[in-house]
Amino acid sequence: QVQLVESGGGLVQAGGSLRLSCAASGRTFSNYVMGWFRQAPGKEREFVAGISWSGRVTYYADSVKGRFTISRDNAKNTVYLQMNSLKPEDTAVYYCAALRGTIVVRTAEGYNYWGQGTQVTISS
Repeated sequence: QVQLVESGGGLVQAGGSLRLSCAASGRTFSNYVMGWFRQAPGKEREFVAGISWSGRVTYYADSVKGRFTISRDNAKNTVYLQMNSLKPEDTAVYYCAALRGTIVVRTAEGYNYWGQGTQVTISS
């Protein structure tokens, strides 16, 4: 089992920044690919960013490319999502997810473990 706890969400104005953190416990963190997903009201959960166990491979949704950066610190068992130039359409609950493996997957079904989510609200 892997336990994931997100933090860092909040309310910011458009153009602002937030950094989300996801602390993992329970298993060897470096064995897991990590991902961030988000879900807005009335919409399906969507992939935001993913990172390989080493941190050398990252993927982003087109909607956040160039604005968001995913990173990880395996010594701290933590994955981060730096979000800059935030837009009202980024408003959602953001979830951290983990899968045991080496390939970064961009679908929610591929992930084994999920955090409880953190709310991000961007005002216009």
